[in-house]
Amino acid sequence: MIEHFRDEHRWLSNFYPCIILFRGKRYPSVEYAYMSAKSDDKSWKRMCADTRVKQGEIKKKSRHLTLVANWDDIKVDVMRTCLELKFAQEPFKTWLLETGEIHLQEGNTWGDTFWGVDETTGEGQNMLGQLIMEIRQQIQSTDNQYDKS
Repeated sequence: MIEHFRDEHRWLSNFYPCIILFRGKRYPSVEYAYMSAKSDDKSWKRMCADTRVKQGEIKKKSRHLTLVANWDDIKVDVMRTCLELKFAQEPFKTWLLETGEIHLQEGNTWGDTFWGVDETTGEGQNMLGQLIMEIRQQIQSTDNQYDKS
């Protein structure tokens, strides 16, 4: 099992640098793209695309945003889309496939039990890990389909 997205597995993190072309804008990581979708405010989207603004700062500021009306209903699909864009690219696609069937867990120390698993309590839905494993399965299925041709 990959227990957290740090150290040699940091490339699995949403904070890892990766160009994401999302909804007509270019973002420097999954985290920036995902955060941009939380609001329809144009200045917010510009800030999320600005590499001079740290991702942690954007994440902190997002807690005070007026979210798009249906955010709770769409946030998982938004994350899935951003992750699909990341893992369609090399070297991320190859690195993900190299994990085989290993369980991917976004262990964290900040208590996120929706996207990850709290490393202190072991509690969490691990939604980020689940989405990445789902995408890995889709890529494996697609690659296997082409191998049979």
